[in-house]
Amino acid sequence: MNAPDVHGSLSWRPLREADLPLLAEWLREPQVLRWWNHEYSPDAVARDFGASVRGEEAGEDLVVLLDEQPIGLLQRSPIAAYADDLQAFRALMDVPDGAVELDYLIGLPDLRGRGLGPRLIQTAVERTWNDHPDAPCVLVAVVAANRASWRALEKAGLHRVAEGDMEPDNPLDEPLHYVYRVERSTGSSAPDSPGAPEA
Repeated sequence: MNAPDVHGSLSWRPLREADLPLLAEWLREPQVLRWWNHEYSPDAVARDFGASVRGEEAGEDLVVLLDEQPIGLLQRSPIAAYADDLQAFRALMDVPDGAVELDYLIGLPDLRGRGLGPRLIQTAVERTWNDHPDAPCVLVAVVAANRASWRALEKAGLHRVAEGDMEPDNPLDEPLHYVYRVERSTGSSAPDSPGAPEA
């Protein structure tokens, strides 16, 4: 299947059990594997994402669609729902009640480096203000070595507000992370806002 137009319409929907083989393919892709460092066997993907599929997680795993074609994953979570994440962020900065964190991957190599990452982040932030009306800010922690990821955050309008050691996903990396933040009051409008996620 050909990659969709990078300028096409962005939307997303909740991860489904039928998506797990595709997610495994994305996690196996070398550039994703380098930074996510996640097991991609069918059993591992079912183990780690099954609770989300069943609606048993506080956070959301969302399949990103570009012109209705699945191209990546967006994770969105209230930081306070995950004690380890909250502790890691609080070691570097104050975390206000209701703060939301994001993580993301683009699974198709042909779509990277073409401006899609900043569009995805910007759209996710804009939708977060609607979907999480009590969220005062969005925070994203990214390992310092992943320059492409933190540059995408900057292009999307987020600002680096802290840096320090957090446990990296890949043990090859140093623990230094940058934390990026955008406030609800200063959140910039996304170029296009997706429709309501499908059930």
